[in-house]
Amino acid sequence: MKIDQVSDSVYVVAGTNVNWALISSGSGVTLIDAGYPGDTADVLKSVREVGHRLEDLSAVLITHAHLDHIGAIPALVESVGMPVYTGGAEVPHARRDYLEQITPKDMIRQLSTARGRRWVAQTLRAVRGGMATTIPSAASVDDVVLPGGLTPIPTPGHTTGHTAYLLSAEGVLFSGDALVTGHPLSRRSGPQVLPAVFNHDEAQTLASARLLANQTARTIVPGHGPAIHQ
Repeated sequence: MKIDQVSDSVYVVAGTNVNWALISSGSGVTLIDAGYPGDTADVLKSVREVGHRLEDLSAVLITHAHLDHIGAIPALVESVGMPVYTGGAEVPHARRDYLEQITPKDMIRQLSTARGRRWVAQTLRAVRGGMATTIPSAASVDDVVLPGGLTPIPTPGHTTGHTAYLLSAEGVLFSGDALVTGHPLSRRSGPQVLPAVFNHDEAQTLASARLLANQTARTIVPGHGPAIHQ
């Protein structure tokens, strides 16, 4: 786990090939995304590392309901009971009414390269039996005023209901997996979309990435890869 402060109130935490973020505001803290199941201890530790108790969590916002972004949420809901929000179209995905995620067959295909084998091994360790993770309490961001003045930005493609969040007061864009800066399966660094195997709708993914690239943000916090300052 590595924690970087990228603005006055925003901390980005790098876990197992995935990021989550904490927005600290006075006595409260908001978590954006929550790593793999195997990152749970680090997610909880990161809240304390930025000066808060778990009880200070006011909400968890998820960009989308892939396993590497929701892993610690069941433990947090059980211990704290804070609300969990995501895009309205993503709520049934979070509740696992359906699943849009890389398939086991597609994961097996990654074993053909050394880069892919490393990623598959790291992923299997991070999953730790949590494939059945679900968020029955997930609710729509469309129905609430989000903490800290965050604005949701629908960015479908990676998943049907993928949602980015803009903290306009500090110029920070939480792009989730709609716009990333790296991934173990990518040879590139810098702003990019994830390899097509991860995206539910590639055309929408590209359109959403263009939308985010045109936002007036000074800092982009992606779901994968380092934060970048513009």
